[in-house]
This record gives sequence, C-alpha cells and structure tokens, in this order.
Amino acid sequence: MEKLEQLREEGLAKIEACTSTKELQDIRVLYLGKKGPVQEVMKMMKDLSQEERPVFGQQVNEIKQTFEKAIEEKKVTLEASEINEKLKNEKIDITLSGLKPNLGNLHPLTVIQQELEDLFIGLGYEVAEGPEVELDLYNFERANIPKDHPARDMQDTFYIDDETLLRTHTTAVQMRVLEENAPQLPIKVVCPGKVYRRDDDDATHSHQFSQLEGLVVGENIRLSDLKGTLELVARRMFGESREIRIRPSYFQFTEPSVEVDVSCHICNGKGCPTCKGTGWIEILGAGMVHPNVLSMAGYDPLTCSGFAFGIGMERVALLKYGIDDIRHLYTNDIRFLKTFNRFE
Repeated sequence: MEKLEQLREEGLAKIEACTSTKELQDIRVLYLGKKGPVQEVMKMMKDLSQEERPVFGQQVNEIKQTFEKAIEEKKVTLEASEINEKLKNEKIDITLSGLKPNLGNLHPLTVIQQELEDLFIGLGYEVAEGPEVELDLYNFERANIPKDHPARDMQDTFYIDDETLLRTHTTAVQMRVLEENAPQLPIKVVCPGKVYRRDDDDATHSHQFSQLEGLVVGENIRLSDLKGTLELVARRMFGESREIRIRPSYFQFTEPSVEVDVSCHICNGKGCPTCKGTGWIEILGAGMVHPNVLSMAGYDPLTCSGFAFGIGMERVALLKYGIDDIRHLYTNDIRFLKTFNRFE
C-alpha cells in the first residue's frame, strides 16, 4: 500500500508538471502503458493472500482512474494554452498595409478617348461606331471626294479591291449615320476609332492612328456654334486658360473649312520649342458640312446645316502628356505605359 501511495503522488506530480500535450502523452504511456509502473505493481498481487488481493486490486484501479482523470483535465488545459499561443503568434494585424497588387492600367489613347467621349456625351452627343473595312461609297463619295481626288491615290489609302478599303477617316461613320437617320433632325454624334493611311512611320506619323470626329446637323447651325464647342474641348483637355484660333483651310466635305489652333499649354502663348515660337499648336480640322454631303445623305441643305470636326487622339496625347515620339504609343513598353497608371 505504501508503494501504491508513493506511485500515485509521483504520477500526479509529473502530470501537473507537464508543459505540452506531447509531454503529457509521454507520461500517459509511462504510467498507463503495458510496461509502466502500474502494471509492475499489479505483478505483486501473486505474493498477496486471498483476503489482500481484492483490496489491493481496488486500490490499483483507483490509481489508474486517478491518473486518467488527471491526464484528461491537464490535456484540456494544455490544448487551450497551445491554441491561444498559436493564435497569438499567427495573428494578422489587419491595420498594416497589405501587398500592393500588380494591376494593369488603361492605355493613354484609351484615356484620351474616354475623356473625349465623356465630354461630348455630357453635351448631348451620341457615340457612333462603324466598320474599319469600309466601302469606297462611304469613305470617299458620300464625303464629297470624287474619283479623281488626290486622297484616293494608292500612296494614301490601303485598298482591298476597287470598292473596299481600310477607312482613311471616321468620316465614313458620319456618312452612315446621316444616311440611316435622314431626314431626322437633329444629329449629334462623335465617331471614335482607328483609321489607316499609307505612310512611313516616324516620330510624328503612323500608318495606323486614332481619330474622333464629331458631327452636328440641325436647323440654324452656325460656325459660331462650332467655335464655342471647340473652345470648350480645348479648355477641358488642355486647361481652362486655353484659347483657340481659327484659320481658313480646305477640306472636300466642309465649306467653309478651318484649321483650329490652341494656345500652347507649355508657354501660355509666349512662344517655346513645343509651339515653334508661335504660341499656338494645331490640334484639328473642322468646318461647316458641305451642302453636297447633306444632299447625298437625303437632307435639304436649304433647310438645315451642320458642322463637323476631326481630332487626332495621338496628337492630343502627345500634347497633353508631353510625349515626344508617337511610336511610344504602339511599342508596348510596360515602363512607358506604367506612367499612366491611374491606380498609383
């Protein structure tokens, strides 16, 4: 009995001293295993009398139950402690800055197009699109460009066959819009998209570029309406202090035709290398819609009038962002494109 009591006290002390579930499991095996001290004590029963054996067996069973209960209680305590320690060590501080995702960004030409579209939608225009592979009818004839016009020269246009070509301007979309809506008034559309011309690529030229052309047709549309519209565009794209200058020009599908300059946003009109010392930068061509264009589309030029303009989006991007070579817009250099990342 003294040995049993000594075994009980020793086992309980070791269980209480355990600091981990692994150490506790080792104690369980040590005391309750087949080769443990409890089983060794049981071997002593053969040396006891018939009267002593039941009492001794009961005492051994009580010790085993005491050990099992103490181990289970200690296990609950140790598991809770280990979980708390793990949570403490693996805790994530959600107030810390996370890893910044590597997001893509809009191409500068897309940014320019969206800004222009948003501007004109706010003025009541609709956005119209058309095919890039276009018919000669809409690209040239309906735009008042007859068969013998220099713009039809093979050096300027990518022809697919005699009647099909890659459009040289988005004026073709305007011609389609006029035809589809005639004689409905008013017409207010902008037509963004890619155009193609046979040209040698250099710092300021490309065989493929983007245009946004605008068309307004209605009653009593005047050149002053065009001027006011273009002033708003210039100020919105290049700064509120910008002024525009209109110079006479010639386009086959407008009469009168004008070239439009905007005051240089670098020197504010004082003269600098960007504007070649003039204080002005040419940004687009425009004019009043030619009566022949209206007639061919099914409108009466005596009862309605309109204006049209065409903006080269590459030119706007070069001027607005100070880009010195148009080829940067097409070479897909990630370092260059990242400078227009709106998420940074």
